[in-house]
Amino acid sequence: DVGDGLRTVIVPVVLMSALVSLLPGQTASGQQLTEETCTVQILVPGLKGEPGEKGEKGAPGRPGRVGPAGQTGPAGPKGQKGIMGRHGKVGPAGIKGVKGDVGDPGPQGPNGEPGVPCECTPMRKLIGEMDNVVSQLSSELKFIKNALPSPAAVAGITETDSRIYLLVKEEKRYSDAQAHCQARGGHLAMPKDEGANAAVAAYISRAGLSRVYIGIHDLDREGVFTYVDRSPMSTFSKWRRGEPNNAYDEEDCAEMLSSGEWTDVACHPTMFFVCEFDKDSV
Repeated sequence: DVGDGLRTVIVPVVLMSALVSLLPGQTASGQQLTEETCTVQILVPGLKGEPGEKGEKGAPGRPGRVGPAGQTGPAGPKGQKGIMGRHGKVGPAGIKGVKGDVGDPGPQGPNGEPGVPCECTPMRKLIGEMDNVVSQLSSELKFIKNALPSPAAVAGITETDSRIYLLVKEEKRYSDAQAHCQARGGHLAMPKDEGANAAVAAYISRAGLSRVYIGIHDLDREGVFTYVDRSPMSTFSKWRRGEPNNAYDEEDCAEMLSSGEWTDVACHPTMFFVCEFDKDSV
């Protein structure tokens, strides 16, 4: 026993003849040496000792790798209601709602101060005259919108107490001119008295024209001229001397010259014309 928990074991060793050649002292003739005995010490662990005292806590190791996310646990109990947050921004205005019912009438207010006395009759008369003018202008505007083909084709309008005359600067045959006037609620001009005839003649002259178609013809019966509404010419006529003469046996329509005189002409040439409208129907 050598101490410290180790034991010494003496093991005898015999050197075999095969190992003699490896040991010093061998003779040149290979003569064997005398066998010797030696001892070898082998250390063998001893018995387990008593547990020692617990050492001090070591320094923390390096952090390990982040592990995978765990599964979501069950929902916990609902927390308490938090405090009210700050007011947000004002949102856009919503759609206008449906108009509500009319409320109950309020109480009657106090009587006002007496008005200043005035003479209202002249004012009422003036207002009435203005109403008549507005009504007339409205009728004429409506007529212009509905009757005029285009502003460029019209040389203004003229009127008498009961008629409105429209000079159309579009060359058309007699039948087409009459159809044009009828489509707008009138007909070719039919001067049935000196005043109407003079108004149309002055209208033609102001426009710088020499002749236009008017609403007189003998298409229904040769030699018997009537107005386009088939009323007879029994009270007034303005034929030029020698007219109507039915030249070349084809003059069945009529024209008015800027002088106001009438002549019979053929119906197929194209020329400007005057339409007539009744004011009561405008």
